[in-house]
Amino acid sequence: MDKDTFFKKKQIINSNGKYMDFSEPKIIGILNITPDSFFDGGKYQEEKSIINKTDELISDGADIIDIGAYSSRPGAADISEKIEWQRLVGALKIIRKKYPDTVLSVDTFRSGIARKAVNDYNVNIVNDISGGKLDKNMHDTIAEMQIPYIIMHMPGTPRNMQERTDYKDLIRDIVDYLGNQIYFLKKKGINDLIIDPGFGFGKTIDQNYQILAHLDALKILEYPVLAGLSRKSMIYRLLETTPGEALNGTIALNMLALLNGANLLRVHDVKEAKQTVRLFLKTEEERNKYL
Repeated sequence: MDKDTFFKKKQIINSNGKYMDFSEPKIIGILNITPDSFFDGGKYQEEKSIINKTDELISDGADIIDIGAYSSRPGAADISEKIEWQRLVGALKIIRKKYPDTVLSVDTFRSGIARKAVNDYNVNIVNDISGGKLDKNMHDTIAEMQIPYIIMHMPGTPRNMQERTDYKDLIRDIVDYLGNQIYFLKKKGINDLIIDPGFGFGKTIDQNYQILAHLDALKILEYPVLAGLSRKSMIYRLLETTPGEALNGTIALNMLALLNGANLLRVHDVKEAKQTVRLFLKTEEERNKYL
């Protein structure tokens, strides 16, 4: 098997027979149905607004729509599993009725939510900010359902993660953490994985930029890498602006992430991210002519 074929094989995940190839970068469009998310909290809770936003994400070129009903921003209120599901189920019903074939990801760290979303609404991917650390049943649930699983690095919980930013060696610690998670998941028969270094989750501004600068270190793990940089505080605090004014910074950092090996961009602004990927691919095409 040649090197190119081997690389491509590592970039394909299977969700119930639906294959997603990440040898070219893909876009995950964010749909927050929470009242308190840092950028778009409260915007998408009514049926009309959910439909309009989903229409926009799809028409702008989102490959995956990631639906979240639990805000993980620092200081956000904790909510019960019951409330999370009540928020989520309405959106899933609306989207699946109009877009039955859209690739959906559910952003949850709770195995019960993941199970119901996958079994009842054919959700294709589970995106877990805790990588299974906040629910002891999550890994077994993913193994049973054989669903693609996004594992993120986050020290502690959303409530205390920003108090846990002391690392012996930031990049090595993240690689080791994700590598250990992959090892245990593969032992359970879970092979369709995506890894996320967790920008903004238990990291200082400087640490976020250190991760971005060394994102290619995650290539050693041989799984698709997700970069979630969209409108985050590492952008607007450094530029002394607001999340609403952080689009230019997001575009710039998304390009850097692609150049450093990201396979997926998780974004609020799909159209601009899609254009960024197109420019990146054209540059890579020209670069490869001289290799």
